[in-house]
Amino acid sequence: MIIMIRSALFFISFIIGIIFFGLLIVLVWPVTSLHIRQHLSVVWSRFNAHILRLVSGLDLEVHGMENLPPRPYLIVAKHQSAWETVIFPVIFYKCTWVLKQSLGMIPVFGWALKGTGQIFVDRSRGIDAVRKMNSRGREILQSGGVVVVFPEGTRVDPGVVGDYKSGGISLAMSAKVPIVPVAHNAGEFWPRKTFRTKPGAVQVRIGKPLVTEGSNRRKLLAEAKVSIEAMMDEIEHSKSLS
Repeated sequence: MIIMIRSALFFISFIIGIIFFGLLIVLVWPVTSLHIRQHLSVVWSRFNAHILRLVSGLDLEVHGMENLPPRPYLIVAKHQSAWETVIFPVIFYKCTWVLKQSLGMIPVFGWALKGTGQIFVDRSRGIDAVRKMNSRGREILQSGGVVVVFPEGTRVDPGVVGDYKSGGISLAMSAKVPIVPVAHNAGEFWPRKTFRTKPGAVQVRIGKPLVTEGSNRRKLLAEAKVSIEAMMDEIEHSKSLS
């Protein structure tokens, strides 16, 4: 019962945050730079982290920050929950997402995503979608940014290993930037397709960067998958010891 009340309070706070920060980003869009709008999105993420901690009792632990190379780099991350999409900017300052096209159509929320320069991909367009992602992604990376890609494509339940795809790997190779594998267990505390959250601490693990120059796509994809899933095993093992 307490968890349901906390989850309801979080949902209300979350929607208030979307309305306030989303509208703010949209309203200042014509008169501000992308840099300022992206900073507002980071403040929005910090707000979400704060209400998760205060209302839901859900905190985060980050391991491996020392593995982050200098910007630019591309992150390939586990995707289990909405948690990572709202909290990652707290960890990886001003990161840019590769998102499905439909998210950009959501009133206020989608408009704010467009205002902060996110990359939208229409998966039904096949190779054209990949070309668009590579073109926009290269532009961001070559200007010193950070791009986040979910190689499994969609959210998976805890313990499930999805079908890893190489689109993000190709982008990192074409931009000649390192690939940073990231694992987490957010799905255990904020499952997909729900706003029901549980108290605890999401573990985020950052792996050693993979060098793209001199390698090939298949090898890099395999290395990224091995790194992420090994860190998922480490998270599971650490839980059994606590």
